[in-house]
Amino acid sequence: MDTMFLNKNIVITGASSGLGAALAKELASHKPNLILFSRNIDKLKEAAKFCNEKGANVISVQGDVTKLEDCKRLVETTINNFGSVDHLVLNAGISMWAKFDEVTDLSLFQKLIETNYLSAVRLVHLFLPYLKKSKGLITAISSIQGEIAVPYHSGYVASKHALTGFLNTLRMELSAKGGSVGKDKGVDVMLVKPHWLRGTDLRKNAFDKNGNKIGETKKEHSKESISLQECSRKILKGMVNRKRELVIPGKLKLLTILSLLLPNLAEKIVLGKLNEQE
Repeated sequence: MDTMFLNKNIVITGASSGLGAALAKELASHKPNLILFSRNIDKLKEAAKFCNEKGANVISVQGDVTKLEDCKRLVETTINNFGSVDHLVLNAGISMWAKFDEVTDLSLFQKLIETNYLSAVRLVHLFLPYLKKSKGLITAISSIQGEIAVPYHSGYVASKHALTGFLNTLRMELSAKGGSVGKDKGVDVMLVKPHWLRGTDLRKNAFDKNGNKIGETKKEHSKESISLQECSRKILKGMVNRKRELVIPGKLKLLTILSLLLPNLAEKIVLGKLNEQE
């Protein structure tokens, strides 16, 4: 892996904290060109400084993935500075924690779709011509909830299902099979579906029933949650191997299979795990 990312041009959204920052820091020692994108410029600069010190060439771009002009500026900055893009890592995301029939502000569903799904559509559309030239890789940080339902996360689950459907369809269109379909062979798509992650602000920034951020909470992650470092290393390995899908931890694949074969049992398991966090 030591030379797989050397001088590669890698765009990461949501890169100022959480998994985005962890991925950037894990990549830094491989000396790539990193283009880090986030709304929080102060934290973005902190992440960029760390990565620079580890050997990466870094450009910080402040912007919002839900705004087309910001996304266009990200593309322009990337191409003007490096001429191409090899990896597009779609990491920006928000969540929710509220029972649907208690929600008072339905606009939070629009915000979830805009951030978790439509931003990916927008960025992929803008970067795809350059990814075709480089035969690049799109890595999307989805969630195991892109496959199975989890209570109190209805809008989040829906947005991740949409993301999964979109990228699976795009992969087919870019594949080598299907007659006229597949003329653009070379761009690969990897969907990353992690379990609960420790060390992120995803839960703190999640929407409550009134559309406000939950903030600090006494809820603790389950004992099966995984660290950002472990998740980052698995993602980088998946990027090197250009995997189609990466479920972290791998044993969760059994739950997705169970949800198809024995959905009632799968739902019982999910509810049990969720209750452990209450």
